[in-house]
Amino acid sequence: MEFDTFTLPSGIRCIHRRNHSKVAHCCLMVNTGSRDELPEELGAAHLTEHTLFKGTTRRKAYQINCRLENLGGELNAFTTKEDTTIHATTLRGDFPKAVELIGDIVFNSTFPDREVEREKEVVIDEINTYRDIPAETIFDGFEAELFAGSSLAGNILGTSRSVRRISPQMLRDFVHRTYTPDQMVFASIGGMSSATVERTLHKYLDGVECRRRDFVRTAPAPVARFEKSLHKAGVHQAHCIIGGRAYTLQDSKRLPLALLINMLGGPAANSMLNILLREHNGLSYTVEAAYNPISDSGLATIYFSSDRDKADRCLELVQGQLRQLCEQRLSTLKLSMAKKQYMGQFAISMENPEGNMLGAAKSMLVFDSVDDSDVIYRKISAVTAEQLRDVANEIFPEFSTLIYH
Repeated sequence: MEFDTFTLPSGIRCIHRRNHSKVAHCCLMVNTGSRDELPEELGAAHLTEHTLFKGTTRRKAYQINCRLENLGGELNAFTTKEDTTIHATTLRGDFPKAVELIGDIVFNSTFPDREVEREKEVVIDEINTYRDIPAETIFDGFEAELFAGSSLAGNILGTSRSVRRISPQMLRDFVHRTYTPDQMVFASIGGMSSATVERTLHKYLDGVECRRRDFVRTAPAPVARFEKSLHKAGVHQAHCIIGGRAYTLQDSKRLPLALLINMLGGPAANSMLNILLREHNGLSYTVEAAYNPISDSGLATIYFSSDRDKADRCLELVQGQLRQLCEQRLSTLKLSMAKKQYMGQFAISMENPEGNMLGAAKSMLVFDSVDDSDVIYRKISAVTAEQLRDVANEIFPEFSTLIYH
């Protein structure tokens, strides 16, 4: 897991891990997301991500699409509330082409009028498709309530109306204001030496202008705990989220909460809530828990779907499990098993080089460093049953509830 690091003259931080693969992965992660939009720019971060691929001073959209795909490679991107990532996968020998292309679309995009108008229709179709999936839209509804009044409340995609109002010049202004090199990390994993990667990045990215961000994010104000049940036309099941605000990325309690959430509803079939709702009682096909820390807040959620007449019983069982974690300390055996499971999941995830790279890029962006696996294992091993109970008592009693039926 060891990464070599260096910084380009523009301020872009770079990290690379060498392996023995013939495949190279790379990404440019920008500390810019939907929360950085102005009120009149809702949806601009996501639309920018789409239209970066639609033309530069050197290439048309078709040329961008074919540059790596013709070589068997891939080019893609995604947007969150706090960052935007452009990433590529190629054969090792084509790594320089991927670096050059990512640099071109990030720093030389022109946002042609016709292409922007066409892509707005694609995004609006994406919004409409998304609205047909209650298991997805309930998360947006929940976050809108939980972060009401802040830039974190909005949907990453924006709305059909807000997207239609965005002009090419608005996208150019958004990029100029938010895509500053001091808020960027270039990460790579592949069979290239660090010296080769450094030479390549200097060759293609040294001409980037050195600029720094001149705005700050505003932390969300507190909101009152809520319990809401909404009727949604066309919804055949009950969909429920129980959750609330949680620790930030910088908080030392982040790891104990992550372990606790993994025990409750992580990917394993023997998670507490999967056993409780599905295996023992046959009430729900889908139940999961998640914890997403961000720079100045966090979100912990439990989601389940069930038949409408079973929703109250599911809710009762979930709340009972939360109370138990608040009142009772885990036994030594259960804690040991939970840690072992979490470490195993982490180790397996690190075998995915692209996921490893993206995680390292995010760590570098936020902490300016990347922990090696031994450090992470030691941190997990050090978590105590008392810490888990304390965290449960700080977070779970403040949980709100939103139900779609």
